[in-house]
Amino acid sequence: MFVGLSRFKVASGNEKDVAQAFRQRPGMVDQAPGFIRMEVMQPTADDAEFWLFTWWDDESSFATWHRSHAFKATHAHMPSGLKLVPGANSITHLKVIAQ
Repeated sequence: MFVGLSRFKVASGNEKDVAQAFRQRPGMVDQAPGFIRMEVMQPTADDAEFWLFTWWDDESSFATWHRSHAFKATHAHMPSGLKLVPGANSITHLKVIAQ
């Protein structure tokens, strides 16, 4: 199993709108081959920061999704005017060792 961790920090002050957009997400990734589940979290010390965990059967399934047109389309539901803190976004690839 593979986990993709995307981290980003909102600079535009609309973190509540971003959180709501994730709660009402269109679910396009749910149909992607190899997708298992997704969880979105915020550190308790910083509401502007988001951590998006996606679980996959394998890394190649994640990579295929991440390059897809559907991946780009999922971002269309985010609040207009959304700006991120430059340099505060990252994607980390993780291997699941134990559950």
